Amino acid sequence: MNIVVIGGTGLIGSKTVAILRQSGSEVVAASPKSAINTITGEGHVVVDLANSPSFEDKAVLEFFETSGRNLLAAEIAVGGVRHHVALSIVGTDRSDNGYFRAKVAQEKLIETSGIPYTIIRSTQFLEFLGGIAASSADGNIVRISPGLFQPIAADDVAAIVADVALAAPRNGIVEIAGPERAPFNEFVARYLKAVGDPREVVSDPEARYFGSRVEERSLVPLGEARLGHIGFDEWLRRSPAAA
Repeated sequence: MNIVVIGGTGLIGSKTVAILRQSGSEVVAASPKSAINTITGEGHVVVDLANSPSFEDKAVLEFFETSGRNLLAAEIAVGGVRHHVALSIVGTDRSDNGYFRAKVAQEKLIETSGIPYTIIRSTQFLEFLGGIAASSADGNIVRISPGLFQPIAADDVAAIVADVALAAPRNGIVEIAGPERAPFNEFVARYLKAVGDPREVVSDPEARYFGSRVEERSLVPLGEARLGHIGFDEWLRRSPAAA
């Protein structure tokens, strides 16, 4: 099978490429700019893991709309693409976050393209806990919402993305999450304790998540989801940050 992975050198992309190559597939890791020249021939699967270099509302919307249109147009032009796989985020349609709105725009482009597709909506990655704490810190206090959180390890995300890419298109959305669900503030507190960070985590219902209000179930699947296998404690044992 011929598979093009857009964003194939990133956190998820590099892991996905390695798994797909182990399956015996012919895999090309491409950037958004080189993707159009990479998609050729019959029977291709395209996995879009590209991410915006900017998180500013207007810039991120322009990135996902432009890259999405260009990529899908190239797939239509060459023909033969049998499956378009894209990684998105759980809760994209339940948030006022600019990044989430941009992912919704990307999803709509895929859904209306006419190309067989599967959209994978993932919960936040465990690897982002340090960055989340940093963005929520005020001196020695880290204010985090008590809304539910179900983070997933990047290794699990990559394994599921690879599995979906090798399967038939769903022409729909698959949601994935980690095996553990708990209040957001508890996950962050456990992480900071594990890495020896003395800052205090305070549960604050008004705390924002990258500018967005977090309701009780904003960041977790509302229905059935495919769960990863790596729990929080196992991920910590593997994580260089906690070593």
